[in-house]
Amino acid sequence: MTLANEEKVIVNVTPRETRVAWVENGVLQEVWIERASKRGLVGNLYRGRVVRVLPGMQAAFVDIGLDKASFLHVSDVCAPPLLLGEGATLASDDISRFLREGQEILVQVIKDPLGSKGARVSMNITLPSHLLVHLPKEQTIGVSQRIESQQERERLRELIEQSAALTDMRGGFIVRTVAEGVDAQELIDNMRFLQKLWQHIEHNMSNLSAPALVHEDLPLFLRVIRDVPHERIESLRVDSRETYLRMQQFAQEYVPELLARIDHYQGERPIFDLYAIEDEIQKALERKVPLKSGGYLIIDQTEAMTTIDVNTGAFVGNRNLEETIFKTNLEAAQAIARQLRLRNLGGIIIIDFIDMALESHQQQVLQALDRALAKDRTKTTASQLTSLGLVEMTRKRTRESLVRILCEPCPVCNGRSVVKSIETLVYEVFREVTRMARQFDATKLLVIASEALVEHMLEEESSSIAELEVFLGKTLSFQVDVHYFQEQFDVVML
Repeated sequence: MTLANEEKVIVNVTPRETRVAWVENGVLQEVWIERASKRGLVGNLYRGRVVRVLPGMQAAFVDIGLDKASFLHVSDVCAPPLLLGEGATLASDDISRFLREGQEILVQVIKDPLGSKGARVSMNITLPSHLLVHLPKEQTIGVSQRIESQQERERLRELIEQSAALTDMRGGFIVRTVAEGVDAQELIDNMRFLQKLWQHIEHNMSNLSAPALVHEDLPLFLRVIRDVPHERIESLRVDSRETYLRMQQFAQEYVPELLARIDHYQGERPIFDLYAIEDEIQKALERKVPLKSGGYLIIDQTEAMTTIDVNTGAFVGNRNLEETIFKTNLEAAQAIARQLRLRNLGGIIIIDFIDMALESHQQQVLQALDRALAKDRTKTTASQLTSLGLVEMTRKRTRESLVRILCEPCPVCNGRSVVKSIETLVYEVFREVTRMARQFDATKLLVIASEALVEHMLEEESSSIAELEVFLGKTLSFQVDVHYFQEQFDVVML
């Protein structure tokens, strides 16, 4: 298979964390991170049992097998409801007409448990894919309001209607914003995936009694298979055999065209090191982004917005100042688009390009920015230069930014900056221990670190350490050095 752009998906799996990297022509473009401690219940489907109906609150409590009963409001009782084995219709807002104690129903978690409150659930089931949201018990066909072109909205609606008729697909579909501009085949592939998923859920549901988990939202390494544009991927490499087998099984059933491209990496060198991903992640946590020309960007992320400042730095050019500024801004436009994806920066973004005197230069820089942003699968909107010489743009928030995931407010500077969290450092220690154990023939390894890191590992991660020792066949010991700051640690052989 030959692709104009060589694009790879690299999957790194450890017991408590999965990291996925999108690499294009050898350059890291995006990173996704999922930690076992942070996985929620939203999206999961349960066969639950109604334990109490409260007409005064127009709500019911449903046992789905968690510590606390989940909460179901009448507004989340679907029409027609997914009452297992029944065909009742929603004719009023009196919840007692549709639900009774002891009744078994299919519900989906829409809000995780919080404090003393149980999860909030809904009977309006939705199954997402990269391009579509499937409504199994409805016939609605809708298109995201965020697709501004009426012509494009009509085109997508017609494609869904025609595809559903030709392939005999049932249920409703909502076209997501990211489907703007896609062709019919990609939509059909998404529709078929969702139909197969719903059939799998129905099969599981028929074999379970309440309370029971019917379907768990996919883990990150399977969501990637579901969501990535399949035609662009040259290979998916994963460093865990168990994860590799699960990805193979999933692809065989839902996206067989990807099956031959999934590869199990068995090398000794950590897979993220092989593609220099670790270094790129570290750079993505820094404010300053150097440009090849000698210029640089300064990126500051705040609660309200993200600002990006372009500077010429050491680049002096070989003609005149205006030409130097123009070339720096052109290079910066490419770099900015990549940094937005890599850092997953969303919301309002203000770009301060270096002031350009020539209008032709201004338009060329804006066009270069638009072309670079067109590669972003997340919706972006950029304005023309303002009277102050700024570019105002927005990028849809899809998940937490990279720095919010990996870092926490610095305790030394009272939150004016950030340092890596203890949890992030624990995983870095584990990866370094694994690397050392594979490269050197030593029976014992010593981890020297700050008191906070050592204390956390011995108290909160003791079981993980024991598992790692068994896995590596090595003995680990820990030593506190009071002179080490939070992010500093060393692994030495004994």
